[in-house]
Amino acid sequence: MTNLIKESHIQARELVMKALGECVAEGVFAAEPLPAFNVEIPADPKNGDVSTNAAMVCARAFRTAPRKIAEEIVKRIYLPGSYFDKCEVAGAGFINFFLSQQWFSSVVQSVLEEGENYGSTDTGAGKRVLIEFVSANPTGPMHIGNARGGAIGDCLASVMEKAGYDVSREFYVNDAGNQIEKFKSSLEARYLQLYKEGVEMSEDMYLGEDITVHAENFAKLYGDKYVDCPSEERRQALCDHALPINIENLEKDLGKYRIVYDNWFRESSLHESGAVTEIIEKLKASGYTYETEGALWFRSSELGDEKDRVLVRANGVPTYFVPDIAYHYNKLVTRGFDKAIDILGADHHGYIPRMKAAMQALGIDPSKLDMVIMQMVNLVRDGERYKLSKRSGKAVTLSTLLDEIPIDAARFFFNLREPDSQFDFDLDLAVSQSSQNPVYYVQYAHARICSVLKKLKEDGVVIEKPTAERLAKLTAPEEAEMIKYMSTLPNVIDEAAKNYDPARITRYVLELASMYHKFYTNCRIAGESEDIMQARAALSLAVKQVISNILTMLKIDCPESM
Repeated sequence: MTNLIKESHIQARELVMKALGECVAEGVFAAEPLPAFNVEIPADPKNGDVSTNAAMVCARAFRTAPRKIAEEIVKRIYLPGSYFDKCEVAGAGFINFFLSQQWFSSVVQSVLEEGENYGSTDTGAGKRVLIEFVSANPTGPMHIGNARGGAIGDCLASVMEKAGYDVSREFYVNDAGNQIEKFKSSLEARYLQLYKEGVEMSEDMYLGEDITVHAENFAKLYGDKYVDCPSEERRQALCDHALPINIENLEKDLGKYRIVYDNWFRESSLHESGAVTEIIEKLKASGYTYETEGALWFRSSELGDEKDRVLVRANGVPTYFVPDIAYHYNKLVTRGFDKAIDILGADHHGYIPRMKAAMQALGIDPSKLDMVIMQMVNLVRDGERYKLSKRSGKAVTLSTLLDEIPIDAARFFFNLREPDSQFDFDLDLAVSQSSQNPVYYVQYAHARICSVLKKLKEDGVVIEKPTAERLAKLTAPEEAEMIKYMSTLPNVIDEAAKNYDPARITRYVLELASMYHKFYTNCRIAGESEDIMQARAALSLAVKQVISNILTMLKIDCPESM
């Protein structure tokens, strides 16, 4: 897996270190420990392709002006055989390196040779990562927050796979606890309303149309059989009918969204296996629990939480916190994942310190558990906030959203911003076929390249495997900019994986598409000399490959015509 931009930075550092060693050996500078220095891409291309502040950070150690240090370093830098063809001092003492044309040629060749693997890294070294996302309560359909969480979680999983991690996607099915009891009560009330007068729905019940539909379908199957049954038997029968349907619908809607989970983990399995009881005993053994007024408390405040938390109520019923602890223990100990990542809504900020505290109390390194907090999205239509009421049963669901806008747009738009940023999702823009629509803009760049290549073929041009000599003809500013940008993809993949931020990938491909559109406008392909035409066709193929790699990673279509 090639990372030529990283290799060029490593080489620039080595060249500087070697030159500094010579300076010390020759007595130009005193033998002092060298401070850490940066090697980076300068903001302005006029300042070279790679720049370092080595001379500036050495000024105090050598008691010499940075500019003078830089000049002595540059005198001793030997470039033949390196990635660079020029090195110079700039400003107060920056050392700027200029990449050789051979390096630019190598980038294009690497993209074409590695094909769909280009951009992959081995940074993750095969570490096992479990990403849990969406995990909507199975008591009803998924809402717009789940739509964003689904896109972020699934694309993050793809990014981390590209960065060399062994990734599993998981959905945690909350099929136990208070929400299921509420689900049962809601179904029971709707069912009894079909046969009795005066049965009311309380305000804390689920009032969506889906509850009514479940009750009516249940009645079609069983009639009034359960009307006079004990309430618990009736409630359980209704739940056993409706819950599997809801879970199946969740899986179906997420499948439509191109999300396929490796595992659907049921909360009920933790209760049935005794894992919940076991985790209570483990926490007691940790010394971080105490009892007061009949309840069992966790001393989470001693481990970074804002206050202590109840584990078991005075009535002997565990709080929701306990099965959650058991679930994360299962991830990191029972199943042995190296890292567990949860994608959570904005209302879960307080959840992070208490869960990390629980892991620490259980002897698990808290850093093995990470949580990505995701802000909500505002839907906008005709320039105004688009609202529908949950109370009326007309919440904006994932299913209704995907009926209104293309799946490609949903997946791309929800990854346009960092997870913790709020943004407006413009429904009108998402369906528009214009350059203002970012996903359309990127897909059009891919289709444009396909059109260019198709036209060349129709004109009898056979695109040959590019040689370094031919690719050396790519000297236009638009060409150099695009090649250098493509070289950074492995770094962008690594940064996106490290920061749990797949938005870096969408922004990257959007910028690459913009560069290609500019190249297309300013750099003619057909009608140029054979060498230029072949070199630019090869460059177009490389850009097409990179766009395809990214869109495929994001599970977004790569159209060949639009």
